[in-house]
Amino acid sequence: MRFQIRTVWLSSLAMAFTVPEDELQFRASRAGGPGGQHVNKSSTRIEVRWNVAESPSLSEDQRALIVTRLARRIDNSGLLRVAAGERRSQRANREAAVARLNGLVRAALHRRRPRKATQPPRAVHERRIEGKRRRSALKRERRRVESDE
Repeated sequence: MRFQIRTVWLSSLAMAFTVPEDELQFRASRAGGPGGQHVNKSSTRIEVRWNVAESPSLSEDQRALIVTRLARRIDNSGLLRVAAGERRSQRANREAAVARLNGLVRAALHRRRPRKATQPPRAVHERRIEGKRRRSALKRERRRVESDE
């Protein structure tokens, strides 16, 4: 089974990135929280681990992007861990964990288009200055009138 991760690069070409299943490690454990006897006796929580540091399917640029953007989620040995334990079955939690991993990697590899610096339109500037003039005139009219007596 192969998992597709798609991302859009600056050149606006959709680049497909595939994480082979043999690079993913799955581990089951007991899920916490409410659920009674089912939770206490079945190992439905799934943890997916992917070694980002040693993955042969990543280019150096992709590896650098993932390591910098997901630094808080990657441990010292280079493992990216994602867990899922919300559902009652191992299969559903496994699919949820892989989907979450795909989302994290997709978001980490996404490169935003650089912002083009623009000037504010002249009409916006004039509107702001006119509003200041109006406010100034209003405050000027509120002042006490000094008599010439």
